Amino acid sequence: MLSKLHKSKKEQGFTIIEVLIVLAIAGLILLVVFLAVPALQRNSRNTQRKDDVARVGSAVQEFINNNAGTLPVAGDSATVRNLVGTLAYYSSANVSVAGTAPSTATNDTTTDTVKIYTGGKCTTMTGGRGVISSGNSRTIAMTYSTETAGAAALLCTDS
Repeated sequence: MLSKLHKSKKEQGFTIIEVLIVLAIAGLILLVVFLAVPALQRNSRNTQRKDDVARVGSAVQEFINNNAGTLPVAGDSATVRNLVGTLAYYSSANVSVAGTAPSTATNDTTTDTVKIYTGGKCTTMTGGRGVISSGNSRTIAMTYSTETAGAAALLCTDS
């Protein structure tokens, strides 16, 4: 009877191998979570940027409608900022009217700025990436940047 009692006590608990396996699995789960969090944050910021650019585009269209079809000029940045109001990601101070679009220009914005070019259009590249060309007198092109895993992606949207 005493030998049965000692045997059952020996079989209770975990071996060191079992504990190490559980710790290894927990470590892998934590590693996956910590690798996923920055990507989720980056995607959230990119969504905010895209929403802000759409809001800026709406504000410019409102400006055009309120001013009998006149496009904003480089000095109208403050007026456009007032129409935009508060943005989710960008500071409205970083939204600027850069003036008329050059014949061909590459997006030189940073992740903190939105530039509006009057009379411009986005040249179709991969995802409308970064090239502005001359459009007609009633179009605008806006350049902005989003984050990717390695560097900023320079994007362009037009109306």
